[in-house]
Amino acid sequence: MKVLVFAPHNDDEVLGVGGTIAKYTKEGHDVYICEVTRGKNEERLINIRNEALEAHKILGVKKTFFLDLPVVALADIPTIELNKAFHEIVQKIKPDVAYIPHKGDMHVDHTMVAEAAMVALRPVSSPQLKEIYVYETLSETEWNIPSPDNLFVPTVWSDITKTIDSKLKAMKCFKSQLYDFPHPRSLEAIEALSKFRGSTICVRNAESFMLIRSIK
Repeated sequence: MKVLVFAPHNDDEVLGVGGTIAKYTKEGHDVYICEVTRGKNEERLINIRNEALEAHKILGVKKTFFLDLPVVALADIPTIELNKAFHEIVQKIKPDVAYIPHKGDMHVDHTMVAEAAMVALRPVSSPQLKEIYVYETLSETEWNIPSPDNLFVPTVWSDITKTIDSKLKAMKCFKSQLYDFPHPRSLEAIEALSKFRGSTICVRNAESFMLIRSIK
């Protein structure tokens, strides 16, 4: 099975899907990551890209794609060009399962990625696709203005008790993105969220998702 995860920025995929990615790869499935944006500072770009590849190696990711689109400027790209970039990735991988960010996140890049991904993942062009899930991203999903449109309402849980250590180890690779607790992008906050989501289904650690589409 092929799994595709769209990440607006480096580390979003680990924050939202890290434990589940490790589960997939341990079960022998192929996981692909599409990192959408890049910053302007070349030295920092190389550093964070290396961090991402190191993290993905820990999680067992098969291949990472970097679209190198401008950070905080996706809204300035013509829609047809943005959709084309996503469409090409989807057609190259032809995923069976896809994970996208929550469109109600605070960062506008997350909204743009979610919308472009949904265009690329339409059944007419991806008939093999069976499931689409939305993941939550600490410091983005919970910080936006609360409204019915922005709410993250989990409907699916993934038990990551056996892979939480891999998720935390992968996140440690992002030295440029980690902060001390109580910042949400801290190892303590990541583990705390996994315990909270886990307690919902009576397991030690879990990640939760919103199901967008499931074809049986």
